Amino acid sequence: MVTIALIGAGMRGTHAYGAYVLDHADKAQFVAVADPDQQTRQRFQKLHNIPEERCFQDWEDLLKQPRLADAVIISTPDSTHYKPTMAAIEKGYHILLEKPMSTDPIECIAMGEYAKQREQVFAVCHVLRYAAFFKNLKALLLSGRIGKLVSIQHNENVGYRHYAHSYVRGNWRNSDLSSPMILAKSCHDMDILLWLVDADCESVSSFGKLSYFKEEHAPKNAPLRCTDGCPVEPECPYSAQKHYLTDNLDWFTNTISIDTSLKAREKALKEGNYGRCVFHCDNNVVDHQVVNIEFKNGVTAAFTMCAFTKDTSRTIKLMGTLGEIRGHMEKNEIEISNFASGVTEFISVETIGGDVHGGGDAGLMEDFIRLVESGSTKSLTSADISVQSHLMSFAAEQSRLSKKVVNLDDFKADLSNP
Repeated sequence: MVTIALIGAGMRGTHAYGAYVLDHADKAQFVAVADPDQQTRQRFQKLHNIPEERCFQDWEDLLKQPRLADAVIISTPDSTHYKPTMAAIEKGYHILLEKPMSTDPIECIAMGEYAKQREQVFAVCHVLRYAAFFKNLKALLLSGRIGKLVSIQHNENVGYRHYAHSYVRGNWRNSDLSSPMILAKSCHDMDILLWLVDADCESVSSFGKLSYFKEEHAPKNAPLRCTDGCPVEPECPYSAQKHYLTDNLDWFTNTISIDTSLKAREKALKEGNYGRCVFHCDNNVVDHQVVNIEFKNGVTAAFTMCAFTKDTSRTIKLMGTLGEIRGHMEKNEIEISNFASGVTEFISVETIGGDVHGGGDAGLMEDFIRLVESGSTKSLTSADISVQSHLMSFAAEQSRLSKKVVNLDDFKADLSNP
């Protein structure tokens, strides 16, 4: 039985990692929690039957105690990962850290270097490596089914509703408050490309901008809030009332208020961020971006992230010397074409462990618990491995802003010698 402390009991802490432990009570148990919000903390305490003396408002108070558990999961806001992570390592905890590692590339490098020096598990939540879909793609590449990999086209279709929720109204709307979109949303994708290609990144270039969710595109006479009698609310696809005041209590809806009653949600829209008109927010992150990547083994990749899609999905095309692979993650479909035979094979991927990130959340937790129990530190998403995909994201953002190609080795050297 692995005991775990949680620092940050928000959506990921409660609904991803907390939910897994509730479903696998024979494998792990949460024994302590820290979160500054009393309602959030008490909700997690009640779910996991944690004694009051092991509930803390501040992570520092938790880590001042004698070691309370085998491991700690850190899922605080992106910009607050570094200090609790380093303190927890010093205290002897095994670490599972929510992505991104940090919003500061120098902190990412420092954590990666520190991870090499310790005999503890220090894993980053790059859940896509554990998704059945991407594990199948990796196995097909290793088997040589399409010969030598030459190029990849990878799309992240964010979804208009998801983008409006998280990146216009939500916590990741402003890079000054959180991080650039390419890091906050797509460091997953940089990591999965790095894993599939199996070579270090040489250079990146990137283009993108915030095109639509700006005041200049607000409908005439649109108020600051969707609840204030907007004249175009009935036909607006981004209406907060359409998104949050229905019978659908999905993760979008249960984000805006711990109390999901209609009355509480109406209050949240009238007073909080999620009721604001999407054209009258303080958002600044891009709503579309492309990244071109060259790896040191000669493979190239083209990545596209866009808000303006119906569904939230990832699609990919892997092009090799003997064939090609097409895949759709959310449909769990893979298509393999062989150039010599002309035969196309279709694979339906079986997702194990739920449909969140294609089963990746469950796979990540299962592996983390296994590593803690076994004493092995060789995580598939170890912090020292994860650093490079984070630097790819930071370099892509520098390229987008400067409109110049960025060499990754030079970029890292400049960070080390400011």
